[in-house]
Amino acid sequence: MAVLYIVATPIGNLGDITARALETFKAVDVIACEDTRHTLQLLTHFGIRKPLVSCRARNEEAAAGRVLEALKRGEDVAYASDAGTPALSDPGSVLVRMARDAGHRVVPIPGPSAFAALLSVSGGVDKTVVFEGFLSPKPGRRRSRLAELCGLGYGFVLYESPFRVVKLLADLAEIDGERQVVVGRELTKLHEEVFFGTARDAWADFSSRERVLGEFALYVSGKKGSTSPDD
Repeated sequence: MAVLYIVATPIGNLGDITARALETFKAVDVIACEDTRHTLQLLTHFGIRKPLVSCRARNEEAAAGRVLEALKRGEDVAYASDAGTPALSDPGSVLVRMARDAGHRVVPIPGPSAFAALLSVSGGVDKTVVFEGFLSPKPGRRRSRLAELCGLGYGFVLYESPFRVVKLLADLAEIDGERQVVVGRELTKLHEEVFFGTARDAWADFSSRERVLGEFALYVSGKKGSTSPDD
């Protein structure tokens, strides 16, 4: 029976792609992807040519049906989101469920993830870290959920766009200004930046900038704000 491979791709630096990911792309019959233009650039860079099928969040269920048809024909399929690990704040989970329910084997091809990359340099000691991804763009819902997360006592990781990150930091500074945070901007890319400090410090820094650019990942420490096991 045909296999669906869930393939992690670079979040910025193309050198982070794994040898296994490249081998998988070369071996499968079809590559499904979040954005065919984005994935085509990646494949072209590595000299790989394969039929592409769009599988975006907005049409994931319908597109998953086309992927299932390919699997039924005995064609192995690789799925890649635009960057990082599929189904982690990216499309992919619907496709995985449908393929598994249809009896196909689903194989992870692990690799880059902004979540793991940020935690690896955070210095945090939280034993439990909640992955929340993107909060609601609506101010009230964003603040409400942020307050809930801060009240859990666990560390948590958020993703945010450059258009709302200052508002997010302002909310966090208001809820708990002394909470320790690590802000990753443009991780693995040319202008990569990692900021360490309190929520209040982070808000003061980013709100004072003339322009805020890039994609953001934020690690917010647990309730104690500890960065050392002895704290």
